[in-house]
Order: sequence, then C-alpha cells, then structure tokens
Amino acid sequence: MPVVDAVELYRFFHPGDSEVAALQGVSLSLFRGDLTVVLGPSGSGKSTLLNLLAGLDEPDGGYVEIAGKRLSRRPERVRAGIRARHIGMLMQSGNLVDHLTIADNIRLQRALAGKQDCDGKIVDLAARLGLSGHWNALPSQLSGGEMARAGLAVALSSEPDVLLCDEPTAEVDADTEQHLIAVLAERCAAGAAVFVATHSAALARTADQVLHLKDGRLIDA
Repeated sequence: MPVVDAVELYRFFHPGDSEVAALQGVSLSLFRGDLTVVLGPSGSGKSTLLNLLAGLDEPDGGYVEIAGKRLSRRPERVRAGIRARHIGMLMQSGNLVDHLTIADNIRLQRALAGKQDCDGKIVDLAARLGLSGHWNALPSQLSGGEMARAGLAVALSSEPDVLLCDEPTAEVDADTEQHLIAVLAERCAAGAAVFVATHSAALARTADQVLHLKDGRLIDA
C-alpha cells in the first residue's frame, strides 16, 4: 500500500489577467523504502508538486492522501497535524526558525511530531550531516551548503514516514552530495518514502523511481 497517493492533481495560478497551468493531471504513488526522484526544467512544476504533497498548498483539482489520511481540502490544523506526524520537509527556503540554534530547530521539530527529546539522537544526526561544529549556531551564521544540511537534519529529526526534498544538493560540492545521497538512502532503508525534486544526475542514478515533469505534466523520458 502506498504511503502517499496523489490523484489527478491540477494547480493553476493567475498572474495578472493570464492563467498558468502549473500542474495538469499529475498522479503518483510513493512507497515505503523507495527513493523517487522527479526531474524537470525550472518552471516545470516540481516545487508546486512538492507543496501539494506536503499540504502547504491546495490543488485546484485532485487530492493527496498521506498514510491513508486525506490531506487535500482539509482545515489547516488537520493538515498541520498530518504534516507533523508523517512528513519531513526540506524546501528551498524557510526550513529553519531564524532565532533558534540548529539544535533547538531540531528539538522543535521533534516536539511538533510528538517525539521525546533525545539529545543523543540529535547529536548523532548532526555528526552524520557534518554539523557538529555548528550545534549552537544560528541559521544566519551558516553558509548556503550548511543551511541545506541543517534543513535536512531538521526534516530527518522526526523520523518521518515521508521525506520531501526540493533540490537538497543544489549548493554542495560533489563529495557532500554523495554523503547526502547516502543519508537519504539510510532513511529509505529505515522504511520511509523519500521524494526528491532535483536537477542532479547523481541523485537520479540512485533512485528506485525516476519521474519526468514538463509543463506541469508527467511525461515518458
């Protein structure tokens, strides 16, 4: 049984007097233990799709279910509860609370997910992502690559059933990219469904499923 079902998703935006079809009938299923990568040029709808899967935005048509629970067109408090219990998110921005240290960002995420605070797990996670020296740093003190790794640490900290990532390796070097790919593979091995929007050929080579998005539609490669 899939942990994520997205059925016939449509999303339209209206800049000025025009209409832009960001997604047009996109359907997909994500399964525990699988890494799914979606490839596509900028503007193809990848970020819009991630926002719908996370319940951060609502589709104009179709729906999303997470762990058998309807996510789409539910009150925000219901969507927020489903996100907190089941979903870890790494978006291109807004992953960290600016006035909290990296450690406190991780503690907050675990608290929202109803997880007991466990500094041992947090320290281990920070070490695996090369953040041990930034334990008490604020987001403003991090480089772009460090911010991406810190955001991934927060997303992983609640041990989510579903991990959604938008360009997780965009600002890192090749060695760090390989390390982050290994961390994502570990989450899959622990039974999560991992979904990544990326331009990375290295990430695509490791995926169990590769999807191609163009002009808001899934296409055959």
